Amino acid sequence: MTADKASRLLRAARVARRLAGPAEALVSTQRLVLEEIRQSGPKEAVEDLENVLKAARRLVGFVNSLRRGDIELGEDEKSAARLRHDLRTPINAIIGYSELVLEDFADILPPGVKADCDSVVEAARQLLIEVETLDADTQEDGGEDAVMAARLATAITAAGGAAPRVETGRILIVDDDAANLDVLDRQLTRRGHRVRAAGSAEAAIALLEADTFDLALIDILMPGTNGIELLTRLKADTRWRHLSVLMISGLGDTSAVAACITAGADDYLQKPVDPVVLHARVEACLERTRWRERERAYLAEIEREKERADALLSAILPAPIIQRLNSGERHIADRFEAVSIVFADIVGFTPMVARTEPTALIRTLATLFEDFDDIADRHGVEKIKTIGDAYMAAAGIPHHRADHAHAALGFARELLTSTPKSGPGLKLRIGIHSGPVIAGLIGRKRFVYDVWGDTVNFASRLEASGQEGRIHASEDYVKAIGYDLDQAEKRHHELKGIGWVSSYILG
Repeated sequence: MTADKASRLLRAARVARRLAGPAEALVSTQRLVLEEIRQSGPKEAVEDLENVLKAARRLVGFVNSLRRGDIELGEDEKSAARLRHDLRTPINAIIGYSELVLEDFADILPPGVKADCDSVVEAARQLLIEVETLDADTQEDGGEDAVMAARLATAITAAGGAAPRVETGRILIVDDDAANLDVLDRQLTRRGHRVRAAGSAEAAIALLEADTFDLALIDILMPGTNGIELLTRLKADTRWRHLSVLMISGLGDTSAVAACITAGADDYLQKPVDPVVLHARVEACLERTRWRERERAYLAEIEREKERADALLSAILPAPIIQRLNSGERHIADRFEAVSIVFADIVGFTPMVARTEPTALIRTLATLFEDFDDIADRHGVEKIKTIGDAYMAAAGIPHHRADHAHAALGFARELLTSTPKSGPGLKLRIGIHSGPVIAGLIGRKRFVYDVWGDTVNFASRLEASGQEGRIHASEDYVKAIGYDLDQAEKRHHELKGIGWVSSYILG
């Protein structure tokens, strides 16, 4: 755009700014006048009042043309005179018809209507005065206007005069008019877009099901399913919800535009479609599509990372504890009155460390303890931790269960039978005790869900004093499971830190 053209557009826009408010106020007031006369009369005044409204709308239309840049104002007196003439014509009509109504129906006009008609005449006369002083606005002063015009020309050239974007899109055009389809197809294809055309909503759906598109241009007025109904269907379907949509129509009703935007359209084009505006809005819609695609990719990546983090956390903590952490609890601790603690330890592990290659040793332990983890899951027992070659688990946490003792026994027995398969040549000692514990989450780095209490110490001591390949259980535990004491080997012995106790070796 040249600076001269930009200057003419600026002058037109400035004139429009001065006139737009008063002109629009005239239309609003006249609508109220006409509405009241239609309801209360006199009916004979309706025709003249309608002529006033038509003239006011013509005035607003002319002002809007100036504002949109459809009219460029030159610097010469001829241009100014033509502008004044074009503005005076509707203003004089407003004054003339309003005065006829005031004169012909002076005695029967409602007082409010008469006052409004008087205000319309007065406002129109003030507008005439404004029109007569427009000469200054149609002359370039060589100062601020010149600077504004030059900057406007530079900005428009920089934004719109650059080379077309390299990035193109896959575009679907939906219009029942073959000529419109052809024109839009050719305009967009020339810009490098891949274009498919559909003559109806049904044909558009068929293409969408068979192909992928970045943008759809949809005409509103179509037989059968119209454009707004098609738009609503697209936005309701998860397959096409994110498709950018540009609505096209010759409808001048702003309610149609509002309906399209409300239904999810990205933009709206008025027919006849200006090619420059078409390409600008298509490229803007495609850019939004690319941003949405990147946003969805980022969100998917975040979701994958969250799932990965949740999986890692699930391998460390019980699911109920994770839920409580996610709900905002900072200090998690519970008292359980009846829990069964199980300790399993590999017999002769220390000498084995000295004679085994490190990788082989770790591989053996990993295989063994992974099998123990699976067994714990099958029996509903919670793994607490591994301590060297010892494996500690608890039945009855983090949720209380009445059969904790039986769950612990089933778990311990399967550990004994599975160990020769998972670690050939390895044997276990197992200790079990039932009683109260405190369980909770501790630590900030590498935190753990752990248990504390005499019950834990008792179970550990039973394991240490147990027998290879056998289960060493406390008397409290044996009573909890209702074990036949005649089938168990009873022992009476002293446990370090606990004292003399009775315990049983279970088969």
